Parts: sequence; structure tokens; C-alpha cells
Amino acid sequence: MARTEQQEPRPRDLIIGTLLTKSAMKQDVYRATHDLLGWIKEALAEIAADLNKEVSTKDPRLVIGFTDKGECACEIQVAGDTLLFHMHTNVFRLDQSHSLWRSSYLVDDELRGYFGVINIYNFLTDSFKYNRERDLGYLVARIFLNKEHHFMVQGKRQMGFLYNDLAGNLMDKPGLKEVLYSLINYILEFDLLAPPYDQVNQVTVSEMNELNANMKLTTGKRLGFRFQADGDDPH
Repeated sequence: MARTEQQEPRPRDLIIGTLLTKSAMKQDVYRATHDLLGWIKEALAEIAADLNKEVSTKDPRLVIGFTDKGECACEIQVAGDTLLFHMHTNVFRLDQSHSLWRSSYLVDDELRGYFGVINIYNFLTDSFKYNRERDLGYLVARIFLNKEHHFMVQGKRQMGFLYNDLAGNLMDKPGLKEVLYSLINYILEFDLLAPPYDQVNQVTVSEMNELNANMKLTTGKRLGFRFQADGDDPH
């Protein structure tokens, strides 16, 4: 009997296979991430109510409140700080150089290495109150969620190692609330620092007019470490 040669898969078949595996997985990840943002909104509303009951009733100057900002965003104001949560609508593959690619969890199934991402930014509450459009906000953490609802948190300092066990971290509502409380505690630990004198010892007439009208001199909260292109990559 003549041996039948194995045929190479046709491009059409490859396309169908990719759509039914990788593309379908990305839809699953997107839906899971969208659902996670819904959980975050529920949890933040509960946290704001809880903290208000314990704090704001004793000192009304300490305003704590939750705001739903639409389909992809929400925020919680905690006195002088505001945390803004923003869900990216795309799904990302973990960078190939990441050490997790050497873990058995991703070696066994590389599709576990695709994530939805929710970015968390810290702003000064006064930046929004006074519409200071040039004020700086900082990315303090990112929540990564995969198709199996496993998650990790990428961030600076403690936020970079408290929740980095991807294989062991399964997202649920009690665990999410713990992450959110950790984030709030994290930003409250760092104070607004006065800028160096030489950086603010000159001001233009235009800037002073803006300052008088809208309180618009640029302000940012330095969170105890260097940001942006400083060579200090998060975990």
C-alpha cells in the first residue's frame, strides 16, 4: 500500500483554527476583564460607603466618594487622593522576556499568557476640583487578568510583589476587595512633596493670571520613587 504523504494545512484552515482558538480566547478575556471592572465598581462603592461611615461622619472634611465614569472607567476619591481605574479594550500578550514564560503554568498553555488590563492612576483630588489640566497623575498599578480568571498586579514597591503569583491568584470578589484596600493604603502612605525651589522660582505673567483664575500651576504627587523613563521598571 502506498504511503500517503501528510499534507500541509491550507491557509484557510489555519485562519479558521486561529479564529476558533486565539481570537475566541481574546473575546473570553475581554468579557472577563469587563466583568472584573463591574466587580471593581461594586467593591469601590462598598468601600466608599464603609470608609464614609467610619471616617467622614467623624470628620466631614474627609470626603470619600465613588463615581462610575462609564463603560471603561470609574474612580474613588479618598480625601486628597483620587484613584482612577481604566480598562483597556484590547487584550495583550505578556512580553516574551517576562520570567513567567518559564513557569509551568504558561509552558503548559501559552494562551494563559494573554491578558486584559485595568490601569490604576493616582491623582490629587484638587487637580480635578480646580480643573488644573497640567497636573500630573501616576500609574500606580496594573491588574492583569487571563482567560482562566487568574490575575497578577504589576506595580511599584509592595504592589509589585503582593499579588504576583499568577498561577495561584484566582480572582474572586473577596480577593479583589483586598487588592483595592491595599491600593488605597498604598497611595495614602505617600505625601505631596514641595518641588525644589529652583524649579518654581520664576513664573510668567500668563501663568500668574492662570493661577489667579484657575489654580493651574502644575502639581504632581511624587510617590516616593522615580517615575517614567528613570530605569526603574515595575515588577
